[in-house]
Amino acid sequence: MPITLKLYAFLSDYLPADARRTNAVAIDVPEQTTVAALIATWALPPRLVHLVLLNGEFIPPPARAERALIAGDVLAIWPPIAGG
Repeated sequence: MPITLKLYAFLSDYLPADARRTNAVAIDVPEQTTVAALIATWALPPRLVHLVLLNGEFIPPPARAERALIAGDVLAIWPPIAGG
């Protein structure tokens, strides 16, 4: 099923080269894929996965293993960001 994966800041390095300019890639995932499973499939280091939004809704870490994706979802992920 089709979804859009968006990775921001240095996490965009995990995207295919042609998708890095837009920070987004359209992908197909199996039915019932969870947010946590997708993060693992893309080999995103857990300590770098900080803010996770599914269609603009924050998904806290404990809920990521239970939250299944559906066709058309947009999953956006940001690393921890420091600054001031």
